Amino acid sequence: MQQFTVPQFIDVESKIIGPITTRQFLILLCAAIIIAICYKVFDFSLFVTAAVIVFIIASTFAFAKINGRPFHFFVLNATQTLRRPRLRVWNNKVTPVEQTQKEPYVKAEYKAEPKEYYKTSRLAEMALIVDTKGRYKGE
Repeated sequence: MQQFTVPQFIDVESKIIGPITTRQFLILLCAAIIIAICYKVFDFSLFVTAAVIVFIIASTFAFAKINGRPFHFFVLNATQTLRRPRLRVWNNKVTPVEQTQKEPYVKAEYKAEPKEYYKTSRLAEMALIVDTKGRYKGE
């Protein structure tokens, strides 16, 4: 039997320059480009202010970690959480496809049947009915 090497530490980013990873290098490179543009466009006092702000933001995104995850994942998760509604309501409305397939309910024809206990052999079929939201009717 042929043996294969299983990769270890797949969540560790590769280092390119000393302890700096590719992601960190690209973030710092973009910050340097923005600072160079600010140097050409603004006067010196505004340039220094903008350069400090850009450097702080870039170094935060490049090196800061929250709960062991990079800072940009924290920002993405925070924005997704803020965009979602705080209150979640279960909407149990029947779709039009299900309305056309159901038979009309007649109260006079309804008869109470004894409770049916399902065996484990029907478990897979019931799971399929639940997964397909009732489109598969079963046997």
